[in-house]
Amino acid sequence: MKRSEWKKPKPCSINDLIKLEDNLLWRGEDMDHNYYTSKTYAPSDPMSKDLWVNIDLMEKDKVKIHGILSNTHRQAARVNLSFDFPFYGHLLREITVATGGFIYTGDVVHRMLTATQYIAPLMANFDPSVSRNSTVIYFDNGTALVVQWDHVHLQDNYNLGSFTFQATLHNTGRIIFAYKEIPTEISQISFVNHPVKVGLSDAFVVVHKIQQIPNVRRRTIYEYHRVELTKTRITNSTAVEITPLPTCLQFTSCSDCISSQINFNCSWCHRLNRCSSGFDRLRQDWVDNNCPDETKDKLCDIVDSTHLYPFGTPIASKTTQRSKDAFGGRDVPSTSQPPTSAPTEDDTKIALHLRDNQAMPADSAVNRVPGTHFLHTGLILGILLVMLVMIAGVLITVYVYHHPTSAASLFLIERRPSRWPAMKFRRGSGHPAYAEVEPVGQEKEKEVFIVSEQC
Repeated sequence: MKRSEWKKPKPCSINDLIKLEDNLLWRGEDMDHNYYTSKTYAPSDPMSKDLWVNIDLMEKDKVKIHGILSNTHRQAARVNLSFDFPFYGHLLREITVATGGFIYTGDVVHRMLTATQYIAPLMANFDPSVSRNSTVIYFDNGTALVVQWDHVHLQDNYNLGSFTFQATLHNTGRIIFAYKEIPTEISQISFVNHPVKVGLSDAFVVVHKIQQIPNVRRRTIYEYHRVELTKTRITNSTAVEITPLPTCLQFTSCSDCISSQINFNCSWCHRLNRCSSGFDRLRQDWVDNNCPDETKDKLCDIVDSTHLYPFGTPIASKTTQRSKDAFGGRDVPSTSQPPTSAPTEDDTKIALHLRDNQAMPADSAVNRVPGTHFLHTGLILGILLVMLVMIAGVLITVYVYHHPTSAASLFLIERRPSRWPAMKFRRGSGHPAYAEVEPVGQEKEKEVFIVSEQC
């Protein structure tokens, strides 16, 4: 090659590097989200076409076009499932389909559906009423539910074009997001009037009674986990497969629970006969029944305590009796352990010996005023105790601030919600008010909802 024909390669720009990185990541690897793994399929991948469900080929009597959702804005309608759908380990038989491109999975429908407890293939400010071609369709074949938002437009940007996508919920807990028509990049969709999300979320609800106002309850929603998918990969003819991972809730016996080798620290609560990590929808029930205190020993069966303390004085084994549970009348085991011996006076005292740097006369101890030694000792112990409490408070504050999902954090959040940084309530135009489509004549109990930040 002649020197004049040789061309120097152009240097890579930042945009080229970003595109190269996206191409390297665009291979459908499994992404671990603790509760789920996700895999994204490119338009050229045959799986993206296989995961799209062609509702036109399904049985016509099972395909339902929701008339109200297809002609309204910010509406949600409940749909009963013909199968149990596992979501974060909990079995659901009812979901709520919203016009905004997502499915709400909470038990109680409220105005802030977009905040937590959702399955969102593409949550945005969609308004099916602006076009006659826009429809919200769902199909249940007994083992899976398909919800499709067909030719829906953004209310605040109609000229952008129509979107067509769907979410499929399988009875195995597997979730499929499939996209047929995405006219723009997801990052370009405005979130001023409506949140824009792609992924999953779950939360637990804590109920508080308001004594000043009868028949009114305050429900505080705590989001304990969220799956956020990469929005830049959502384009025409793409698909995302979300597979559930094992959770503590799947174990039905104590031995299987505490010996489980999964990503969660599972504990067994004898009072509830339930295995849990403490972070799920039944969190309030778990705390109300003192399950966190009960599960500290990590034991399943009542064992002879002499095996636990072989080098000390033998302790009488625990006896078991049956008693009625105050929360439902069912029998629950209760343990009692009689004391083996009364504590001695030496066992309840702590001796603190102090020495002066200067020598003391031999008779100084005799001439000392009675009680002076104990007075100084008590003063020093008091100062040390105050210092330890202050240091412990600082350490706990730092730990809780950096570990908001720990047991200590949730303990403080649930009991002091107004003073904890994680409880900064979300307010503003980013959380639209959704109305529920419900049967006529059904009265709802008055409730006040507060949505917290992610735990």
